[in-house]
Amino acid sequence: MIILIGGEKGGTGKTTIATNIAALLAIDENDVLLVDTDPQKTASFWSLTRDEYNIEPRITTIQKFDNVKKEVLALRPKFDHIVIDAGGRDSMELRTSLLVADKVFFPLRASQFDLWTLAKINSHVSDARAINENLKAFVLMNQNSHNPSVKENEEACDYLDEFDELNSMQSSITERIAFRKAAIKGLSIPELKPEDKKATSEILAVYEEMMNV
Repeated sequence: MIILIGGEKGGTGKTTIATNIAALLAIDENDVLLVDTDPQKTASFWSLTRDEYNIEPRITTIQKFDNVKKEVLALRPKFDHIVIDAGGRDSMELRTSLLVADKVFFPLRASQFDLWTLAKINSHVSDARAINENLKAFVLMNQNSHNPSVKENEEACDYLDEFDELNSMQSSITERIAFRKAAIKGLSIPELKPEDKKATSEILAVYEEMMNV
């Protein structure tokens, strides 16, 4: 399966989600390829840190820019799963990845600036489905507030109903320092010690839903 983590805006946690999903797939004994299409190369630095500390399982990671379609299709038979981390902007990498992905997940924060990108995201998915008709597209609410009185997440899900090409994920992720600590060490959340049980529970719920939707 080819899983794309993408978006139209930076700072929504795409690389954090992509690296965690790649690691969880590998922990489940899948042969995984992580494709870093972001010029910032954050996913590649995460993978390099993992290699430097000899963390197992190893995550095969490549960098690919511009049109990624041909190379991803060529590599597809060699791996159980491919996870693509696309940068936060309208790019050739994002558009061509949409043409080969089985599922795309767009992490968003429940802020108006992020929600304003939904119309363009919806349009990208619609265009891609003209070629990749089996593409499934989902929005993942990320970096949610700890404050239970904040209703932005619920309001964002209601707003999402206006876009016919996008589905809302039931699971979501709260803003937690554990995600930054894990990233710095080249780890996924379940590998972090001491364990953050709430963060682990959330990322595992997201992972399970991604695999089964």
